[in-house]
Amino acid sequence: MNNQELIAIAGQSMLANYRQAPFVLAEGKGCRVTDVEGRSYLDLCAGIAVVSVGHGHPRLASAIAEQASRLMHTSNLYFNQRAIEFAAELKRRTAFSR
Repeated sequence: MNNQELIAIAGQSMLANYRQAPFVLAEGKGCRVTDVEGRSYLDLCAGIAVVSVGHGHPRLASAIAEQASRLMHTSNLYFNQRAIEFAAELKRRTAFSR
């Protein structure tokens, strides 16, 4: 399906809580994303800051798959081991006290 067809389906199937760009992303590699029609774009949004490391990096994908096989997501209402380890390492590498 092309951008227009998929956007029409989205209009009938999804709540409109944002005003999306008029194309449908299909994949990403590094700092570029590609729509369903093969057009390439520089990703200057990075998933609103959640993908600042880029798309499709093999080591990152492997680490995510490993973590997802153990624990996919927890609310901030709970502690989780990896989040604590990450916070401690981030604190160690920066001037932040917390």
